[in-house]
Amino acid sequence: MTAFRGSMVALVTPFLDNGDVDMDALARLVDLQLEGGTHGLIICGTTGEAATMTEAEQNRVLSFVIGRVDGKVPVIAGTGSNSTAKAIKSSKAAKDAGADGLLVVTPYYNKPTQDGLVDYYNEISDAVELPIVLYNVPGRTACNLLPSTVERLSSNPNIVAIKDATGDMNVASELYERCGDNLSLLSGDDFTALPFLSVGGQGWISVTANILPGKMAALYNAWEAGNIEEARKLHYELLPIHRSMFTQSNPIPCKAALNLMGLCGPTLRSPLKAMTGVQVEGLKATLQAFGALDGAGA
Repeated sequence: MTAFRGSMVALVTPFLDNGDVDMDALARLVDLQLEGGTHGLIICGTTGEAATMTEAEQNRVLSFVIGRVDGKVPVIAGTGSNSTAKAIKSSKAAKDAGADGLLVVTPYYNKPTQDGLVDYYNEISDAVELPIVLYNVPGRTACNLLPSTVERLSSNPNIVAIKDATGDMNVASELYERCGDNLSLLSGDDFTALPFLSVGGQGWISVTANILPGKMAALYNAWEAGNIEEARKLHYELLPIHRSMFTQSNPIPCKAALNLMGLCGPTLRSPLKAMTGVQVEGLKATLQAFGALDGAGA
């Protein structure tokens, strides 16, 4: 089984003021992740604003990142959709670009049944021979992939992991209880990154890692080394930063932080709107108190 584990980043997609993808900033962000010790990059997911990108833009960004990473760590492409046919098309394009795996969100808006979800994932798996990471984020999709359904899907050898963004340790525990080591269990909620490891998780896909890849990787590495006290220390140290990343819809605060750090502009695609005024000042104060403006990605 392909193992996706460790501290992985849900990478933002930087945009220029005119709305085009900022490829120079994208290069800086990828390099920051590699220098910080991130264990994998997720491209064109929720944090990457894939919902407002064209297929051509997604393919260009993915191909660029794959080339920049050059095999150093896995690159996983977000390819889920509320249309199975569209998800298959996106997944085939990601495979052609050289992606190491697929992050496939549950269909949003349609509200499929659990049997429908099983068919959705199995159809994608049958069409594209790449490792699949299931992605459950019911707060955004109005669709909850139940642990019993994940257990059914875990028998598919192409389905190798799940990103669980419920933030619910009861769900995380049931996933491990039902699936054990058949799946890599990845937290999609920065606040529960460390607790997730304690119930059998093998890593996370993080928003905070965009701005602090080194700290997030250090937390995971401390846990893996058995240094629980250091991992706990980092967990509590990072909590104020996690909170600052979710004062508004992700990735609004994350892009504002990256802008303050001089790494990319704050531009988002409509209908998201950049932070302004006192909101930015509050974020800046949090980052300064942490020392995050002293050295990008520290």
